[in-house]
Amino acid sequence: MSQLIFLKGLMLGIALACILPILLPPGSRWRVPGGIVLGLAAGLGIAASVPSGYLSYFIGFMTMASLYAILSLGLNTQWGYTGHLNFGVAGFFAVGAFTSALFTIEAPTGLAAQYTQVLFGLEMPFLVGVLAAAVVSALVAFVVAVPVLRLRLDFLAIATIGVAEIIRLIFQNERWLANGPQPLRGIPQPGRCLFESRHCEWLPESLAWLIEPLGTRDYTAFYLMVVAAFLALIYVVLERTCRSPWGRMLRAVRDEESSAAMNGKNVTFARVQAFVVGAVVMGIAGALYAHYTVAIDYSHFHALFGTFLVWIMLMLGGSGNHRGAILGAILVWGVWAGTAFLANALEPLLALIHEDLPGRAQYIRWLLVSLLLAAVVLFRPQGLLPEEMRVSNHLRGDGR
Repeated sequence: MSQLIFLKGLMLGIALACILPILLPPGSRWRVPGGIVLGLAAGLGIAASVPSGYLSYFIGFMTMASLYAILSLGLNTQWGYTGHLNFGVAGFFAVGAFTSALFTIEAPTGLAAQYTQVLFGLEMPFLVGVLAAAVVSALVAFVVAVPVLRLRLDFLAIATIGVAEIIRLIFQNERWLANGPQPLRGIPQPGRCLFESRHCEWLPESLAWLIEPLGTRDYTAFYLMVVAAFLALIYVVLERTCRSPWGRMLRAVRDEESSAAMNGKNVTFARVQAFVVGAVVMGIAGALYAHYTVAIDYSHFHALFGTFLVWIMLMLGGSGNHRGAILGAILVWGVWAGTAFLANALEPLLALIHEDLPGRAQYIRWLLVSLLLAAVVLFRPQGLLPEEMRVSNHLRGDGR
């Protein structure tokens, strides 16, 4: 195994080692170490056996699946644990993406300022941009939650769709804010200097030889490792908080709001808290997405991709279950990616029916995903991994 393949396999293995322990069945003390070992072995094995082109596709697939898994975790906090019918996921996704971009890009000057207009460009580090995305998303969610959460069910859904569209249209039309309808380019990527100049200020000179074989095309494996680390961290934080008294209060508010209020719980404040926490997670996903794509615009945050696809992921995986939210995101993104090949393969057949049909082949993807959602609702409404009602995995009736 060459040094290049080993390094790519190691980065992929670290990313899988962050994800696999989450997906393994809980309750075993070997879950985490076993998942880490399995992830590292899988990463090295895939890098050694899969051709370079397919490996790049797999890395890109896992990166987007992990980003959607973070979005699904945010929605799970709002819907799965509190019962908020939030159809405005794309709005907080966009707020996080544009906020992190504005905090980390370099403000254009001279001739470039005529083509790229931004409110500010602070050139802050990547982690500061992610933190800013979380804070701004929380502030926007708090402002939205106070009037909107007075509504229930279908009225709440309509209101949140409207909020998301308002946010998207603001970024589309107000060019002074984030370049309006034109793409906002030049978003920096963390650790990119490792793959280009090899002269990162924080990298010791004695370790520079380790990454010498890596090229710019290998950066995607590094960024997958970053996204997977964020996914694992967010999962651990949400899993612990939702199994705490705060999480039990959210379930009580969801299932028996009147009883929770009679027991002294501030129902309104609990709803606002859950809504804000979910929006923070969605904002972090937006920040990670912006630094992955390097260039963003309003069209990236359409409700079909930024909201309803996330809902399908959560419903398939299992609302009220963080593991299910992540599993559903990976499976649905796999279906979405696979249907692209199917749509392309059907174009010749559609051309035999009518000359205009091949241009509409991509709509088959939405048809198949819609059928998947209908099948889940009819045959598995609780999802693949139903909600775990017990407080702790260490408390089992069989004494284990």
